[in-house]
Amino acid sequence: MPAHALHFDGYEGEPLRLPPMPERTPQALRLAIQEHAPHLLPDFEAHWKRVIGDAFSITPVPAFMRLWWTQYAIARNPVLDSHLRDLEARAAESDDPEESIQLLEEYSRLRHEAAERKPGE
Repeated sequence: MPAHALHFDGYEGEPLRLPPMPERTPQALRLAIQEHAPHLLPDFEAHWKRVIGDAFSITPVPAFMRLWWTQYAIARNPVLDSHLRDLEARAAESDDPEESIQLLEEYSRLRHEAAERKPGE
């Protein structure tokens, strides 16, 4: 996430010290996931094997990297991860379409921000 501290409702305490985003390669991303978000590793590896493993083309690699870059950027930050899950749950439970739209727009904005993280951030 951005270099500044993240503050969401209900979060108090020291600013989070996030592990930096890795270099933008599959190997570096896999190592970062293994070290800082190991719960993602089985899905990462299964997805790699299913989509990339037997391919004779690198065409699917950019889409794979974008998806897992975003997943890691979120998973490395427990406050953001929790906040996104909360937004999603509240949107699903809301009876007010306008409220659901607002919640999902915030969810989408935060995911897009996560996807835009650069190596080292």
